[in-house]
Amino acid sequence: MIITTTENIPNKEIEEIVGIARGSTVRARSVFSDFFAGIKNLVGGEIDEYTRLQGDSREQAIKRMKDDATRLGADAVVNIRLTTSTVMQGASEILAYGTAVKLK
Repeated sequence: MIITTTENIPNKEIEEIVGIARGSTVRARSVFSDFFAGIKNLVGGEIDEYTRLQGDSREQAIKRMKDDATRLGADAVVNIRLTTSTVMQGASEILAYGTAVKLK
């Protein structure tokens, strides 16, 4: 499965648009992560726990988008985007979406 943020794929021709592929996940912070984040806030630096949480969330949303594209019969997903939104205090959604296409 090819995924790209561009509208086209070099040396490939889009034959058909089969729909919108999407995948999302909602993740919440843990008390453990918040404790270490509070300490980092005092001394400064990257908050590794949150970085890992967001990275894992992005990867899961992208995998779910790819699975959705496969379900639609797509060969690729073009023009993909990632968005995030707060669902409730301490929890956010990561959404990956793009145009699922068949290639010639």
